[in-house]
Amino acid sequence: MKNLKTSWDLDSIFPGGSQSPELKEYLENLQKEIGLLDKDIAPGVQDWSEIIEKTQTVAGKLREAASFVNCLNAQNVKDNRAKLLMGRIMQLQAFLNSVLTALDQQMLDMSQEEWQRLLENAAPVAFNLEERREMAREKMGEDKEKLVNDLSVDGYHGWNDLYSTVTGRMKIKITRDGQEKELSIGQAANIFADPDAKLRQTMAEKWEAAWAHEAELCASALNHLSGFRINLYGHRGWDSILKEPLQYNRMSPETLDAMWSTISENKEPFVAYLERKAQLLGLDSMSWCHLRAPVGRINKKFSYDDAANFIVEQFEKVSPIMAEATRRAFKNNWIEAEDRGGKRQGAFCTTLPMSQETRVFMTYSGSAGSVSTLAHELGHAFHQYAMRGLPLLAQRYPMNLAETASTFGEMVVADAALENVSSKEEKIALLADKIDKSISFFMDIHCRYLFELNFYQARKNGPVGVEELNSMMEGAQKESFCNSLTSWHPHFWASKLHFYITAMPFYNFPYTFGYLFSSGVYARAREAGKNFQDQYLDLLRDTGRMRVEELARQHLGVDLTGKDFWQQAVDQAATDVKLFLELTG
Repeated sequence: MKNLKTSWDLDSIFPGGSQSPELKEYLENLQKEIGLLDKDIAPGVQDWSEIIEKTQTVAGKLREAASFVNCLNAQNVKDNRAKLLMGRIMQLQAFLNSVLTALDQQMLDMSQEEWQRLLENAAPVAFNLEERREMAREKMGEDKEKLVNDLSVDGYHGWNDLYSTVTGRMKIKITRDGQEKELSIGQAANIFADPDAKLRQTMAEKWEAAWAHEAELCASALNHLSGFRINLYGHRGWDSILKEPLQYNRMSPETLDAMWSTISENKEPFVAYLERKAQLLGLDSMSWCHLRAPVGRINKKFSYDDAANFIVEQFEKVSPIMAEATRRAFKNNWIEAEDRGGKRQGAFCTTLPMSQETRVFMTYSGSAGSVSTLAHELGHAFHQYAMRGLPLLAQRYPMNLAETASTFGEMVVADAALENVSSKEEKIALLADKIDKSISFFMDIHCRYLFELNFYQARKNGPVGVEELNSMMEGAQKESFCNSLTSWHPHFWASKLHFYITAMPFYNFPYTFGYLFSSGVYARAREAGKNFQDQYLDLLRDTGRMRVEELARQHLGVDLTGKDFWQQAVDQAATDVKLFLELTG
């Protein structure tokens, strides 16, 4: 593949972007379809097969529009029309949620005999229907839940919108190569992976100051959206702040506890790595702003074409189907990778279920880390490709399992890069980049998890101020990093978008779960070689219709509620650290 475009094609979905007449008409028709579905349900469902099919179609169309508008907002944070469109979509989502709440009530009212008959007739989505019914059983009555859906648009999701507006307008000025440049938050974040230590330190000071300047607004958004959750949970009779995220991720508290306790007991090698990394960087000690700093030197930048071809080549060795799906994403311009201002920070992959396409978003810089990020997001894209042909209800896998294919793809590319290095220095650099990912999952994300646990406990007693949030965050960082850093990022609670995402609370531990779970899957792939492709596809296709413990038992033969699986996965990462220390000793 040559001369690949670094900007995506959205016009193939709805031409004209946020001004698209086709999108406007699509949303108007969608509102009518939701209204018709409401009327079909209101007197009592007569034909459940038809209603289930209509519900999946309407939900799929809404997700298509939401994914498209999310892409518009990501590619240009100043697209005010796109922001308004997202508000419209949130209203449609609230409308649909209310319709589904009425449907839930009818499912609850069915006798057990009627319910079993429905499940038999809807076998491909029986798991999903059973799950929905059980979740509905633990909520308030229909009228109250409908009211929550209506109020959440402005009283809950609105705080996420405010945060996006605030961060979208932020700029940080930095002098680089003798020129002063004004960077978006997404571009500024990339500086923390720059080889220049002074530049990283300067950015850290500017970064902290920029977030301190917006801290009051961020704290207001965080306090209000968390307060909404706490009050809602109270009315539902939920006594644990983890109930919803665990429910969403289809996992048990025992699994979560086993994972974190295993990690906490095995951080010593990673502390040793951070100490060695500081030495190699010529630093007296390790600071948060140097965590992503590259170690060693890779003699070249990776062009976008080279990265694309390398990723496809490595995917081919694991799964020809995976390689072909990835090649299609590049050739059809489904990837937004251009390094320019005005883009949202971070990276993501989103699904367009009705078009049966995906879109990948990132800011590609040519670094080894950028290649890894690209492979990670393309892993997400393949996961959705693997789900094709299944009912839409059975395609909705939870976030923790969504990280399986993405991290798997990243691991395939990272190990291939290590095997293809031409010098010891390059091997050290790539190995450090790989271990830095482990640091992120074992320490950085652990910090986020600990912070949210402590924050929600404090928030039950009233709003939490900026100084207390800073103190709480610094305490979580010290605990998760085992006091191995000498400076901290107290405003991390403000700078991390994940704390403000209202689609799911505790947008953190699923990443670590996915990383370790995919390690187990990757170990199986290395053992099985080319015979693994069918097993891998079967596993991915079951991610939307099984709880994680059942998925692990059936496809890997392991018990996630015990520590053995997690210990083996952590040991794999520790092996990388051992090799790194040997090479740099």
